[in-house]
Amino acid sequence: MESTEFLRAIMALFLVLGLMGGLWLILKKLGLNGPVQIPTGTKKRLRIVEVLPLDPRRKAIILRRDDTEHLVILGASGETVVESGFTAPPTTDSHDA
Repeated sequence: MESTEFLRAIMALFLVLGLMGGLWLILKKLGLNGPVQIPTGTKKRLRIVEVLPLDPRRKAIILRRDDTEHLVILGASGETVVESGFTAPPTTDSHDA
């Protein structure tokens, strides 16, 4: 490899790294550089209740939105809502028995 080709490759590497750094600075300035943070004091409305792997490519999850739960199958080809709008079963306290 000639020294000019090596120098050209190094300069291209620095150019790409510089462009990536510039994009990072722009995203940071816009506030798009990381995960969305929920301000403290606000109640989260959405959460994952349970995850059950069905096979290596699919899993069943129960999502809770407000007080309603949804059963969803996630797979490589997409997602399928199996049941929607059911409420969580009442919790039983082991101390009552």
